[in-house]
Amino acid sequence: MLEFNGQVVLVTGAGSPKGIGRTIAQTFGKQGATVVICDINQAGLDANVAEMKAMGIEAAGYAANICDEDSVNELVNTVVEKYGRIDVLVNNAGVSQKVTVADMTLDDMKRIFNVNMFGLFLITKAVCEVMKKQKYGRIVHLSSVSGKRGGGVFGGAHYSASKAAVLGFSKNLAREVSEYGITTNCVCPGLINTEIWKSMPKEQADAVIAGIPMGRPGETQEVANAIVFLASKEASYITGEEIDINGGSHMD
Repeated sequence: MLEFNGQVVLVTGAGSPKGIGRTIAQTFGKQGATVVICDINQAGLDANVAEMKAMGIEAAGYAANICDEDSVNELVNTVVEKYGRIDVLVNNAGVSQKVTVADMTLDDMKRIFNVNMFGLFLITKAVCEVMKKQKYGRIVHLSSVSGKRGGGVFGGAHYSASKAAVLGFSKNLAREVSEYGITTNCVCPGLINTEIWKSMPKEQADAVIAGIPMGRPGETQEVANAIVFLASKEASYITGEEIDINGGSHMD
């Protein structure tokens, strides 16, 4: 169950030493996948690749700007030339900003959407062409509880809007690519135990925790586990879906 031997997995935004992307990459690797990570942070990529290789995982890291179409195409071409295929794409890259609508600028809005939606679109489009030729693929996008409930954890309205856009994009894409054996789903994490959470003022952190029935933040491994399942062959009849990972802070 949930074996990825012979599969190539591409994870975006995986250059952080303690982020969700790092855990996602390692979890796929432990299940036998060849893992390719990308980020704008080459030093972070190198450190995470070295860590995975020390664990016996076949891994590589490439610096890429997902907001630049040429950079995206170069990345995808490089991966296909080296490994011959891309079986799984995990769109983990994202940015946030805590700001009110009153203080938000148009440039703020553009910056958030440029990564969270437009960059996601560019790399998904490029990878879909590879997957269509293979007649197989799994795409998992990281949306957010903020995109469903309208914030309340961190980030501004532009962040919530961008993550809501990801949900709609994924559902429509599912209608277009299912005939090629490609599934596309979203996970919607709530408060997760990352550096962002740890940097919150205690009063704010306590208020967020008070709204979570399970009474704690989630762990990056709990997010990775759901993603790996959605990317598996066992999830072959699940597409256009969104999985909430929030400890009960939002329930549909």
